[in-house]
Amino acid sequence: MQPVRVLLVDDSLFFRSLMERELGRVLPPGSRLETAGDPFEARDAILRFVPDVMILDVEMPRMDGIEFLTKLLAQYDQPTIVVTGDARYEPLARAAGARDFLQKPVGCSPQLFFTELARRIERIVMQANAGNIAPPPSSQVPAKNRRITLIALGASTGGTEALATVIHSLVPPLPPIVIVQHIPPGFSYMFAKRLDRESALHAKEAQDGDVLEADHIYVAPGDQHLRVRAAGGRLTAACAKGARVNGHCPSVDVLFRSVAEQVGSHALGAIFTGMGADGAEGLRLMREAGAHTIGQDERSCVVYGMPRAAYELGAVERQLPLDAIPGAILALAGHA
Repeated sequence: MQPVRVLLVDDSLFFRSLMERELGRVLPPGSRLETAGDPFEARDAILRFVPDVMILDVEMPRMDGIEFLTKLLAQYDQPTIVVTGDARYEPLARAAGARDFLQKPVGCSPQLFFTELARRIERIVMQANAGNIAPPPSSQVPAKNRRITLIALGASTGGTEALATVIHSLVPPLPPIVIVQHIPPGFSYMFAKRLDRESALHAKEAQDGDVLEADHIYVAPGDQHLRVRAAGGRLTAACAKGARVNGHCPSVDVLFRSVAEQVGSHALGAIFTGMGADGAEGLRLMREAGAHTIGQDERSCVVYGMPRAAYELGAVERQLPLDAIPGAILALAGHA
């Protein structure tokens, strides 16, 4: 493995010193490790040092690690391992977008701990080098100062469970969410009812003319295309029967294209498990318009078809496992 650059963020001087000494022994030769005592020091170090991986504690003065990670990922896609003393923080860390979680040594030798941490660092760096994070296109609009006003999600085979998993982990406040799931008429209504029942957001089957409201989810009817329209400072749903696009009505591409045209850089799009390529071109247009875009990774997909097609088109800004997507959405679009 090539040398790696690691940034350790921990308020404990003892742990920082221990980490510098012991982790340095098990990382590849030539690796560099820098430390920061709190998230404010870390922010400057990230810009200066450009780490391959950040190791982040949770309980720190001035700002805790979970809050820092949530704010950070809205600006930078910084691969992060949360390393802290309390295992109960793991769900929060992963929801905030951490790639991995490891508890500080409790009941095991420090040597085993540092060997395992080095292994996880290596895995994350190898995944990044293999292309799990796509470079942004030249037309990408800078993320700072961008307020997300709409979230658009698309899925097919295996998508009902994937989407339910993601929606279950989302919490208000959020901008409106529009969904195209390849599903027969009637089942779309039942799926919307399920999301409404199982989440903290309000969900319904979209109807033509619906005003899209914050903290609400709108599921495309199973036999109608769903588009969004912007007029008079608000977004509305446009639902209509039409010819199949990419073999589907509703089509993810139809939704994503309308989002690119009507919402542009103030949107966030995500494409999930599914067969074929529906949504890939539309997601590419969204990314070119400046939107944030996410693709589900191969390992967590039932069928890695639609996300693969989108990734290969350069439409995906971040490719993430399913359990990391809610945290990414909250980091990018929360507090609408």
